[in-house]
Amino acid sequence: MYWLATRNVVISLPKWRSFAFLLRSRSRRFASFKPSHPLLNKGYSQSIYCFNDQKVLKGTTKAAKKVKTSGDVLSDKDFSHLVWWKERLQTCRKPSTLQLVKRLTYTNLLGLDTNLKNGSLKDGNLNWEILQFKSRFPREVLLCRVGDFYEAIGIDACILVEYAGLNPFGGLRSDSIPKAGCPVVNLRQTLDDLTRNGYSVCIVEEVQGPAQARARKGRFISGHAHPGSPYVYGLVGIDHDLDFPEPMPVIGVSRSARGYSMISVFETMKTYSLDDSLTEEALVTKLRTLRCHHLFLHTSLRNNASGTCRWGEFGEGGLLWGECSSRHFEWFEGDPLPELFTRVKELYGLGDEVPFRNVNVPSENRPHPLHLGTATQIGAVPTEGIPCLLKVLLPSTCTGLPSLYVRDLLLNPPAYEIALKIQETCKLMSKISCSIPEFTCVSSAKLVKLLEQREANHIEFCRIKNVLDEVLHMYRYPELVEILKLLMEPTWMATGLKIDFETFVNECQWASDTIDEMISLDDDSHQNTSRYAKIPNEFFYDMESSWRGRVKRIHIEEEIGQVEESADALSLAVTEDFHPIISRIKATTAPLGGPKGEIAYAREHESVWFKGKRFIPSVWAGTAGEEQIKQLRPALDSKGKKVGEEWFTTQKVEGALVRYHEACEKVKARVLELLRDLSAKLQTRINVLVFASMLLVIAKALFAHVSEGRRRKWVFPMLVGSNTHEGENPLDGPSRMKLTGLSPYWFDVAAGSAVSNTVDMKSLFLLTGPNGGGKSSLLRSICAAALLGICGFMVPAESAIIPHFDSIMLHMKSYDSPVDGKSSFQVEMSEIRSIVNQATSRSLVLVDEICRGTETAKGTCIAGSVIECLDKVGCLGIVSTHLHGIFNLPLTANNVVYKAMGAENVEGKTIPTWKLTDGICRESLAFETAKREGIPQAVIQRAEGLYRSVYAKNSSSERDISSAVNLERSGEIGNQGQKEVSSERSLERDLAEAVVTICRKKMVELCKKKNIVEPVAMECLAIGVRELPPPSTVGSSCVYVMVRPDKRLYIGQTDDLEGRVRSHRAKEGLQSSSFLYMAVPGKSIACQLETLLINKLHDRGFPLSNLADGKHRNFGTSDILAVS
Repeated sequence: MYWLATRNVVISLPKWRSFAFLLRSRSRRFASFKPSHPLLNKGYSQSIYCFNDQKVLKGTTKAAKKVKTSGDVLSDKDFSHLVWWKERLQTCRKPSTLQLVKRLTYTNLLGLDTNLKNGSLKDGNLNWEILQFKSRFPREVLLCRVGDFYEAIGIDACILVEYAGLNPFGGLRSDSIPKAGCPVVNLRQTLDDLTRNGYSVCIVEEVQGPAQARARKGRFISGHAHPGSPYVYGLVGIDHDLDFPEPMPVIGVSRSARGYSMISVFETMKTYSLDDSLTEEALVTKLRTLRCHHLFLHTSLRNNASGTCRWGEFGEGGLLWGECSSRHFEWFEGDPLPELFTRVKELYGLGDEVPFRNVNVPSENRPHPLHLGTATQIGAVPTEGIPCLLKVLLPSTCTGLPSLYVRDLLLNPPAYEIALKIQETCKLMSKISCSIPEFTCVSSAKLVKLLEQREANHIEFCRIKNVLDEVLHMYRYPELVEILKLLMEPTWMATGLKIDFETFVNECQWASDTIDEMISLDDDSHQNTSRYAKIPNEFFYDMESSWRGRVKRIHIEEEIGQVEESADALSLAVTEDFHPIISRIKATTAPLGGPKGEIAYAREHESVWFKGKRFIPSVWAGTAGEEQIKQLRPALDSKGKKVGEEWFTTQKVEGALVRYHEACEKVKARVLELLRDLSAKLQTRINVLVFASMLLVIAKALFAHVSEGRRRKWVFPMLVGSNTHEGENPLDGPSRMKLTGLSPYWFDVAAGSAVSNTVDMKSLFLLTGPNGGGKSSLLRSICAAALLGICGFMVPAESAIIPHFDSIMLHMKSYDSPVDGKSSFQVEMSEIRSIVNQATSRSLVLVDEICRGTETAKGTCIAGSVIECLDKVGCLGIVSTHLHGIFNLPLTANNVVYKAMGAENVEGKTIPTWKLTDGICRESLAFETAKREGIPQAVIQRAEGLYRSVYAKNSSSERDISSAVNLERSGEIGNQGQKEVSSERSLERDLAEAVVTICRKKMVELCKKKNIVEPVAMECLAIGVRELPPPSTVGSSCVYVMVRPDKRLYIGQTDDLEGRVRSHRAKEGLQSSSFLYMAVPGKSIACQLETLLINKLHDRGFPLSNLADGKHRNFGTSDILAVS
């Protein structure tokens, strides 16, 4: 689509057929040509000048000379820009790019070596002119139009070769400057490749038209392409709709005493939003779900509670660092908001006077944004293996902007008043009986950019009118006007624009009428192309389709009249000069291979000529049509060269073609001028248009949700607010949440496949139940229902009462993070810390299988302490666990209610019912679950025997926690006598000997059990600081020990040793880590040796960073003890 736009528009001059014999002065052919209206974008100081004004043509280049005086001394800013480019060039990997980089010198912004061929920066030459443009936008790749190509030199050429798949001009000759480029028709693809890789591009166009001999063409900056903001120059003249990507903001992250802050600046919209008091998890969620153009990190992030700037090593900040370290970012300091505005204006070349509008709507009781774990575990952020909540909220046909709105609403729940408006709107939508509009969805960023740049075409105006007319349609229908009024509040929240309802309707009416007066909306007969019997219809279609049907005839009556007159004259000339010759040829009888002739359309030359096959004019002299034959002359192209032996024309036909093309160009220029004037008029009402487009996006999303919710038999919940009044304090917390007939959101109730539950929650639940009993599903279902309720949506239940929570936090299973050097238990504790710190009496907290990643005794105590803390806060929620020893702890929680997932005995087998019941369930069904998943029977039987032997004396299935603690303490005392690592010996040598000693006996034992041939010799191999493991480790299970720079050890196992080594070293501060590894036969053995090494190396005095990973215990359950 885009390349077609470029092809049709950028080459604005027609490839007229040459009639050099008629007009010896080539410039006279274009003497009456008028260009389209100049660009009116205030952001760019260059303009398109009148092509026949020679003084202006000369002045264009002179004006460029004033931009920056030439000199060899780089300013501090220029030096920082070169450092920025040098860092990006270091990431290049293509051999051809690396060869070009070697020829760069960082003495100017282009990186040109003036000693190489074509490297001169002499005042006035092309390189010098490109440097002046580059100095205005130093961090953008600059493409300069040179004839039929867009060229780049120096640093920019290297970027083109690396990321756009282009070959350098002149091959890899080492004596010339780096140069690369793309044909005009491939410009859009090149821009897409560059912006996809995060680069911005500045495009410089040539002033099209005749130029004096040896005079350099004038050039101007026609526009920019940024990630999320495409190049739009020339789009006003094309006959296609345009797809715009989702805009990508510039993001600044900072930290204060109130928490983290994120500033998002949208250059296209000239808006910004400030999210303050964010938790680390909420901030990471926003970064994960929002693609940004540039990321700036404030220096306040470097200092955390521990007084260090090394993120990730002291808990808080590690999650954010892990998210940011994989991106390109820059540090900034000072007052975050003004400083970020300064950076944005420098980045996009905006003037200091350009304002940015704040779209934040102040709200005191808006819930906190979702944590990343919560968003991923309910599918608000699509996650593999997790049912996607978005897919069940909307029909599969509702995608694009409405889906994005719903996703953003879920991730950032609205204030209570807005949620009520959304719910009330949805209720009305479910009751109406009249038809509804199609709801045309137009991107607000697309509207703003096209109107600001004066590049909206007639198709876009038709879409804008559809938006306005659909708003007016809702206003005129009594059933829909109430919905329209209710939608004003959610639209205000989404856009930050507060508009009076009647003013909004009146402005929509004015804009619709303005478009209707100008744009041709129907298929009028006068918009059909010219038709003549003697001339091919394709000729007139190609010449006139670029301007017909755009605007109403009344606005271009005079210009169309000139086109029709010139078309009549052309038809007459063709008929008089060519038709007698064709009639003579047809009347002539000749044997096979005789002459032929026809009036044909030469599309490449945009001409109608006589095409004669085996036709020689001199031979035909003296016959009928002799006068016309004598006038025939070879047709010439625009450069005065003969087109071919078969093409002929006459002076009269060429004159008629010139007048027809001039008339077409005149009417086309007038049409483009009118379209740009219309853009200027509508741009004065841009806020109304943005508001209207967003309102229809919301309306479409809510109508689609109501339709899908009714199909799934969902209901509207009763929302309960905080009941605060002036002079009174809010309630201590939500008194109750009741979900009757709650079903998992990913099941279709209408299909009868869901098991429903009733949850009547007035305090914290402590939930137990067997494996596969539905604990995780229940927590996900409750979380989704509560989130949908506080957003104003329908919920998957028969009835529901939902308080307006200030935060909803769901914690499910955790995975380890080798990049951060954190085990799964450390990650879990980091998330629990965030939950405990943020939970209030108005929060909903859902924690699934707390403390599953550590040993039973201490994990049980931690879980009990967390439950006491949440109970004291007074929040609603559920904590599920398999740690049954928690019921033996002397907890001080007074309001905790014990709940369990039910099970029943069917034919001697215990089967879960997936129903929530009162009480405690100590049955885990662990052995039954293992059997169902295919664990060999021998393994199960052995496990049952071990279970009886260990737990036969304790029918409660749990060890006494105090005894376990005492045993561990006695073990720690006994370990004090262990020999510590001698400081005189090498750490690696001691470590290697210890690893082999510890693993040898265990390896023999495991190999005998599994009937595996034990290794001939056990050897612990080293991987140095700048080394990688050998290829022999590919596909092999390995146990490894990472020696960190601080001499602490990390023990792990993997089947991809090279990948794991790279992952560890990618973390800040671990680049110089060394490794010891040992290949073992199978992942199962590797896992057991990993646990063994963690425990034994600690006993020998080696300092470990992941000691908690070695404290795993089996969770004893089942009814085997009762049987024994």
